[in-house]
Amino acid sequence: MVLYILRRIASAISVIVVTLIASFGLFYLAPSDPAGVICGAKCPPARYQEIADSLHLDRPVYQQIWEYLHGLVLGTDVVSGGQTVHCAAPCLGYSYVFGVPVTTLIMHALPVTISIVFGSAIAYLCIGTLSGIFAARRRGTYLDRTIVGGTLTIGSVPYFVVALLAALYIPTLIPIVPQAKWVPLTESPLKWFLGLLLPWIVLGIVNSASYTRYSRASMIESLSEDYVRTARAKGISERRVVYRHGLRAAVTPLATIFGLDVAFALTGAIFTEQIFGLPGLGVVTLRAFDKYDLPVLMAGVLIGAVVLVIMNLLVDILYTILDPRVRLS
Repeated sequence: MVLYILRRIASAISVIVVTLIASFGLFYLAPSDPAGVICGAKCPPARYQEIADSLHLDRPVYQQIWEYLHGLVLGTDVVSGGQTVHCAAPCLGYSYVFGVPVTTLIMHALPVTISIVFGSAIAYLCIGTLSGIFAARRRGTYLDRTIVGGTLTIGSVPYFVVALLAALYIPTLIPIVPQAKWVPLTESPLKWFLGLLLPWIVLGIVNSASYTRYSRASMIESLSEDYVRTARAKGISERRVVYRHGLRAAVTPLATIFGLDVAFALTGAIFTEQIFGLPGLGVVTLRAFDKYDLPVLMAGVLIGAVVLVIMNLLVDILYTILDPRVRLS
């Protein structure tokens, strides 16, 4: 068990390192001039030289990568506007457009994205799994066909269309659901909850459609296994057979889908944030793209890679708990 986890951790770290070097080369070692891209078309020579010196563009490639890694681990000093600014570790670079370390921008935006993603994840996991179990237990009935047909209908509509319609009409037609608004959890838990309720509802309903189909198919398969029939033959209650014997086997494939969905949602919540006016990581990245703010874009790529790798690692570890056979593979 311990050796299995250590191998997965070593593999995850190697992927992150390779992604870091590859993304650094993509943004800073490309044929274009990074300092010129960041500074803009009408960049004063002094400003251009200041950015070039801070990015160490006059040094060899391996030294540039080393300086970036050094900033991640120990922090670094950056010159901007004639003043030296210390970027504390983990330093993901300095935004010359906004005049602050990239870490500061990320730390303000990340709680918004995390709140949206994990709140909606709880909603669509619970809704999708429970409705899938309900449909599986009534396989072939009118209720089963209705649930499957409803999920196919919801899944066929593009998400941004549903989100736009919800943002425009739900607060007006259903006054008890307030307009989406970001309020930090530490400031007011109630306002935080109410401000994110609408995005959670929309994401929960839209994403639960696929989870309903997955959990239904998985439950039908697990409930037809020999050990489930044996449990029923022993006189165990149907509720215990379904939720203790059948669900544990059925939830294993859902763990992979859920982990990857959360990872992709954390790195791709731009539609939700833009439509509902929430200042999350996706909005910050989009603004950085409009202004050619390479350090912020680089940080966005790195955070996305780290999130994907960590979620895959957690899913691998969770597999060893749900299915002990994985440890022997």
